[in-house]
Amino acid sequence: MEIAKISKLGIPYLHFGAGESLVLIHGLGQYKEGWQHQFELADQFELIIPDLRGHGECKRTDGITIQNFAADIIALLKELEIENAHILGLSMGGAVAQEIYRQAPSICRSLMLISTFHYFPKKLKGLLFENRKAKFEAISSEGRTNYLAQMALYSWSKDTIREFNKLIKIKDYVFVESLKACLEVDNSALLPQIKVPTLIVGSQYDCILPVWLQAVMHKKIPHSQFIIMRNTGHLAKLEAKDRFNRLLRNFLNLQKYAG
Repeated sequence: MEIAKISKLGIPYLHFGAGESLVLIHGLGQYKEGWQHQFELADQFELIIPDLRGHGECKRTDGITIQNFAADIIALLKELEIENAHILGLSMGGAVAQEIYRQAPSICRSLMLISTFHYFPKKLKGLLFENRKAKFEAISSEGRTNYLAQMALYSWSKDTIREFNKLIKIKDYVFVESLKACLEVDNSALLPQIKVPTLIVGSQYDCILPVWLQAVMHKKIPHSQFIIMRNTGHLAKLEAKDRFNRLLRNFLNLQKYAG
């Protein structure tokens, strides 16, 4: 296992591999080691995999906002003297990737927005948060993750749920505050301004962020590519890791060839 380093702002991160720089940004309640099935990409890319503020090993729990998550990663890339990188974000991490583009578009060589969102309509906010607020608060205070696994996964086999539980770490305050931060995102005006190659990936059976959300994003981002992964839930990186990794390689290699 790679040894984590700490940025000047106190953000733990993994940094290994060689080639064009690729940033992997985790989702809500996850952490950098949750990308372990994508570590194989280091044979072709320089991987930078941070813990978002308050997540994983990061001890900073102040300022839990999408804007600060993005600013931390931008600062990390500058600290590493990386002028531009491919930016991949999963779920909440996809909102962070969009915010990185807002704050520093020149640092983004391409965007990969996986099972994510740009805006929550009022009805979806009610479905995802208000109606489940008590459940989420119980999960975060007690550290129970099986409920989240059943929401996030297409396959509910014991092995898959066991692996899911290894890839998630719930911190009570951070979890709820991060979820609230997600519900404040509105990138409707930003998406049409994105000018870098963009891959949008949705999952057929994602009941957390349904695939129509990514379809709307595809319609708003000029010349974006949209792919739906079949027979997967919210975490295709786990349930269909080989297909998922091939998809990333194909997209990234096309950018290298085009560049």
